[in-house]
Amino acid sequence: MLFLVSSAANADTLSLKPFKDDLFAYPATLSTGDGGAYTVIDYREMRDINQRDEVPEKRVHPQYTDTGVRKVQQDLMLKTDAGDVRHVAVGKTQGAALIVLYLHGQGGSRKQGVDDFTFGGNFNRLKNLMAGNGGLYLSPDFPDFGDKGAAQVAALIDHYAEQSPGAKIFVACGSMGGALCWKLAARNDTGRRVNGLLLLGSLWDESFLASPAFRRHVPIFFGQGSHDVVFPVANQEAFFRSIIARSKAYPTRFVRFETGTHGTPIRMVDWRGTLNWMLSKAP
Repeated sequence: MLFLVSSAANADTLSLKPFKDDLFAYPATLSTGDGGAYTVIDYREMRDINQRDEVPEKRVHPQYTDTGVRKVQQDLMLKTDAGDVRHVAVGKTQGAALIVLYLHGQGGSRKQGVDDFTFGGNFNRLKNLMAGNGGLYLSPDFPDFGDKGAAQVAALIDHYAEQSPGAKIFVACGSMGGALCWKLAARNDTGRRVNGLLLLGSLWDESFLASPAFRRHVPIFFGQGSHDVVFPVANQEAFFRSIIARSKAYPTRFVRFETGTHGTPIRMVDWRGTLNWMLSKAP
């Protein structure tokens, strides 16, 4: 009887179907902490870049990708009050089961988040996960990492949320893009609308602890390389622990890639495992 009740309670929680899970599984776990919320993963450049890529950091071996997903990929322009937002959309632009956005870092563009072959094929996997599970993936351009950029991304989220009113919305931010993650969390509109944030080789912001997103217990995932010289891992770990200190039950995870550098989390994050955890915790 208890099993039946539990099953009924979880029946409407979306869970993404596998896509090349064996190829994208995390390497060995070196240690865990904080009740399982903190994990140290064994990362090795020779194995995780040089053996995985046909041309290191430029083109992954073919078995890591499926480019058939390009059939449902569109390069679009959305006119908003905050300005025109160029973006790439992959999957269902209406009636999507979930929506995932990727916000690039300094010097990037909307094209980074849909490149099938860089970062070990990990963006191709995300595209296929969204297309294969009735979801929508968005990779936008934006003018800056300040209020104007945040306003344009918020307008993009608003538009697609209206097209898919039942969708959970997750925002992944690479490197400096994290400034936008925190701004979105702080806004009254997006802070009450987004359902999860992923910070990949990114920065911290103490003001998050006073944001609408924090009050809603929006799940937060941190991925960081231990040798990141742009945003030191110790600072991000301290911020992660400050969230737990403020709220012991807060849904947050930290994955540290031992010896990894600034771009390692974008290459190595397990999109399916992370998004399924977020879907189970999303407000």
